[in-house]
Amino acid sequence: ADRLTRYIGPDTHPPNPTRLGSPEWRTTKTRVKEAVEEVAQDLLELYARRSVVEGHAFAKDAPWQKELEASIPYIETEDQVRVITEVKQDMEINKPMDRLICGDVGYGKTEVALRAAFKAVLDGRQVAILVPTTVLAQQHYHTFRQRLAPFPVEVEMLSRFRTPQQQKDIIKRLEVGKVDIIIGTHRLLQGDVMFKDLGLLIIDEEQRFGVTHKETLKKMRTEVDVLTMTATPIPRTLYMTLTGVRDISTINTPPEERLPIITHVGPYSPWLVRQAILRELERGGQVFFVHNRIQTIGAMRSHLEKLVPGARVEVAHGQLQEDQLSQRMEKFAEGEVDILLSTSIIESGLDIPNANTLIVDRADTFGLAQLYQLRGRVGRGAQRAYAYFFRHKHLSPTLEGRQRLETIAENSQLGAGYSIAMRDLEIRGAGDILGTRQHGYIASVGFHLYTRLLSESVQRLRSDKTMPDFAVTLQTDQPAPALLVSVDLPIPVSLPAKYIPERQTRTRLYRRLADLRSQAEIDALTEEFVDRFGPLPEETHNLFFQLKIKLLAEQAGLASISCEGVQIILRYPQLPEGETSRPLPNLGDDVRTGKNTFWMPFNETADWQEKLLNLLNRLITGEHE
Repeated sequence: ADRLTRYIGPDTHPPNPTRLGSPEWRTTKTRVKEAVEEVAQDLLELYARRSVVEGHAFAKDAPWQKELEASIPYIETEDQVRVITEVKQDMEINKPMDRLICGDVGYGKTEVALRAAFKAVLDGRQVAILVPTTVLAQQHYHTFRQRLAPFPVEVEMLSRFRTPQQQKDIIKRLEVGKVDIIIGTHRLLQGDVMFKDLGLLIIDEEQRFGVTHKETLKKMRTEVDVLTMTATPIPRTLYMTLTGVRDISTINTPPEERLPIITHVGPYSPWLVRQAILRELERGGQVFFVHNRIQTIGAMRSHLEKLVPGARVEVAHGQLQEDQLSQRMEKFAEGEVDILLSTSIIESGLDIPNANTLIVDRADTFGLAQLYQLRGRVGRGAQRAYAYFFRHKHLSPTLEGRQRLETIAENSQLGAGYSIAMRDLEIRGAGDILGTRQHGYIASVGFHLYTRLLSESVQRLRSDKTMPDFAVTLQTDQPAPALLVSVDLPIPVSLPAKYIPERQTRTRLYRRLADLRSQAEIDALTEEFVDRFGPLPEETHNLFFQLKIKLLAEQAGLASISCEGVQIILRYPQLPEGETSRPLPNLGDDVRTGKNTFWMPFNETADWQEKLLNLLNRLITGEHE
């Protein structure tokens, strides 16, 4: 079961199956291995460069820092406090920081960024905050200006909301050190933007930037402290692969008083839209109405004005003049507009606590991640929020469109980002975090095998003598991803249908067995089996024994254990190029040693299982003869 995983590709196209063991499959796997090797090499080279570069060690918290932190209008969650501490510790050592903060929409990542930025400014360094959209740049600008108003900190914004003359002036002041915090879109990465003394770069949703921008950012990572924020959930396998190559913090707990968003999915209903808008306006709130077609947005405005006469409607989309868009967003933020009718430009990071109803027209045409981000625009305060995802009244949505709407409706609990849409979000997460166009390779072998191969590559390169010592920075609370160990012993192993009759339950239990990572977990699951289904039959008892052997083999660094004739063979992974044999210990007279292998005699009547366990334990502890 540890080899069988549900296929997840980068899109909805079905995979091209190949026969296991066929030359075609071997070629595909080899090609992916080579691509993966490149990614691993890149990650580790970047890490190696960062580990030898001297960074700036920021001073401990100043009294003003404590003052700012005391002014926060709500209580921080435990996760926020932990992540803020981790970021500060990174900043206070003389190595460039490269930390990724992963947290659900509205879980307080901006507060972490604000505190880190202020810490850098208090130490006399400049801060650049890079965001994907002009609307989000403007919002961060207002948030930072407001929170830092009592302190002598100069905050500026560089985006298309600024005239060419204003941009010139800001760039000049930035170069001579008169601007402390600059917030901007990719305009910040252009050649004419120079800093006097940049100390910290904060990147919001890095995956939204293009390849050339990412290359620039990659270079900056070895020179200044970098803090990246994302609401895209990271799959656990990838998280473990990157542990120790990139520092990752997760914010999993919702803020106090946060309530789940009530989500409705169905065909477009003018009556329901009117009810939803009136309910929101009656409690003094505001409404986001998303209509993603600029050509017909005027007609939709007339429709809404007829539905709810007297409601103040404003339109916002990316083709408006900069000053117009800026003014309209400000009016909405200040409560002068009841309904903001917009395209999906509101998708990223907007924080307007008074807007607690979201209505999305033709929601079946949006990607799942987009729907999830859009829903994150409401329910950011203590008020109950509502999200309405409408499809066309008469036309049926595509199968994928319907599945996306079902998924968003099912996952309305707090923190749903981590369970929502494996295909859509995990694949985006994988490509995004690795910062590479690996989709073709993920498609050919599937996401799980791709990350498994990547983790093996990272481990192998890490243990190579040429790489610097990683032990110092490896996060000890995360186990390194296990190598794929093959165990094939001459015993029947299974969960018999007589023991567990229901097929779905058996499949689920096989998956759980495949995920076991310690002896304690094996013991706990054995107890659960006995408790739920009665005493273990021989095949199931053997299955647990084989799992135990597999875990020990992983710890001993073996690649496989198999039985051939009257011998049990314990093999190590392939020897590195240029090596002809591995220095193997002497394990006694009855165990033969080869270049890369141990042979242990196998006799069905003798107690070979006990001997094998003993042999593996000796390999792990280093007790040799």
